Amino acid sequence: MKYLHVLLFSLVAFAGLNSQAYQFGDQVDDFKLMNVDGKWVSLSDYKDSKAYIIVFTCNHCPYAKMYEDRIIKLASAYKAKGIPVIAINPNDPDVVPEDSYELMVTQAKSKSYTFPYLFDEKQTVYPKFGATRTPQVYVLDAMKKLRYSGAIDDSPKDATMVQSRYLENAVSAVESGKTPDPQLTKAIGCSIKKKS
Repeated sequence: MKYLHVLLFSLVAFAGLNSQAYQFGDQVDDFKLMNVDGKWVSLSDYKDSKAYIIVFTCNHCPYAKMYEDRIIKLASAYKAKGIPVIAINPNDPDVVPEDSYELMVTQAKSKSYTFPYLFDEKQTVYPKFGATRTPQVYVLDAMKKLRYSGAIDDSPKDATMVQSRYLENAVSAVESGKTPDPQLTKAIGCSIKKKS
């Protein structure tokens, strides 16, 4: 009975308040968002990828800052394997000015991002994923079906103390045609700042 309660809580937490959020196995819709280089980027731009990593993140959140270097390293490692990392800022800059598009451009340049950093300006993409935190990651398989959602690893504050690499394990499982275990973990971070 206790396991059933935990399972039900996890499912509710995953879906969040948006009952239309993608569920595991759902194929993700294409999207088109502005990148920090001034160009529009779509999920469909990445053809023949073995998997896709979507990271909802931002400039201002302390947790996003803690994970920034890890995201940069992951993007570099997976780019060589034909798996794109696509970062998306879902926050409304009217609520948090530090998350403006202009400061996204500055941040990406200062840290030499090798991956797209997109602006969900109209806040239409993150609700479909059911994202509620920054950072929060999603792994899609080659068919763009959702296979994993949650945290990058189990140690937000200290990369040297990581014991469970949830994201990397999920990608490895997807590459092998297996179901990630776990498929769902709790994303630790700042709440997404919605338009009022």
